[in-house]
Amino acid sequence: MTDPHPEAGSTMRAVEYDRYGAAEELQIRTVPRPTPKAREALVRVVGTTINPIDVSIRSGDMRILTGRKFPKRTGRDFTGEVIALGSGVNDLSTGQRVWGFLTGLSGRVGTAAEYITVRATAVSSAPMTIDPVEAAALPSVGVTALHALRDVLRVRPGNRLLIVGASGGVGSVAIQLGVAMGAEVTAASSTANHDFCRGLGAADAVDYNDPKEIHGEYDAVLDCHGTSLGSYRRLVRRGGRIMTLATRGMGFALRSAVSPGPRIRIMMAQPRRADLAALSDYVDQKLIHPVVEETHPLEEITHLHKLAAGGHGRGKRVLQVTGHASAVTE
Repeated sequence: MTDPHPEAGSTMRAVEYDRYGAAEELQIRTVPRPTPKAREALVRVVGTTINPIDVSIRSGDMRILTGRKFPKRTGRDFTGEVIALGSGVNDLSTGQRVWGFLTGLSGRVGTAAEYITVRATAVSSAPMTIDPVEAAALPSVGVTALHALRDVLRVRPGNRLLIVGASGGVGSVAIQLGVAMGAEVTAASSTANHDFCRGLGAADAVDYNDPKEIHGEYDAVLDCHGTSLGSYRRLVRRGGRIMTLATRGMGFALRSAVSPGPRIRIMMAQPRRADLAALSDYVDQKLIHPVVEETHPLEEITHLHKLAAGGHGRGKRVLQVTGHASAVTE
């Protein structure tokens, strides 16, 4: 293992909490800096973000899965710089700008920290044409949208694609990816976000509070909202596909497997290098960009968790953890 930053010392700042509850439970502490094991990389985190699942885990909504072992950490997405490599890692280099996300409710989270260790195969080179802090808004939502459209819904040029909950983290990326894939995208969101969705490339925007007013048939429907799934299911043409990413839509999705009509598919994205690299290419080709509502220092994580609990954001809220990894390349 090599470490070009020995001056960083053996400790770091990380956000932890000792019990489930309100956002005020989050505390920034000085903790031991991790050491990469075999086939892992140590990454200095530049940026991370707030996801709805971070709020749900911290509040205890998922305690049946996340357990009662404390302290816990928070955060999934990251951009950063490789600082050290464990044994057996030959395809990354120190100083390399990378990005990715951590998964697992009872497993590995905690990117709201100055350093993390991560499986080397779960990161890829980060985009070089955008700000590395803002890039942290993309990994988990971007790979989720990519996997949903490319692999599950199998969107093709000329398809009609309906995205429900289109102004949020996944939805805002899915609009851009759908357009890049050659689809005609209709965005279902609150009326206040219609212009925002059109600005991302949607050909039309409709009110998701009134799905009965949406007409025509769609080749693919991506639901990021979880309500009125029965109405959206009826909009899928014969041979088309529909899926939901919303927790509150999972029950209906499971029942759809044994009821008339198209099956509503579900999925959970995993951090695979090939998908992260494909997402990075979309960014560097200027086909998609991160949608960042706000950027704040790590010290304001409590404030951002409170905002995230209210929902209805546009894109993502980002935290800058340490200094930039490297300059943007135009």
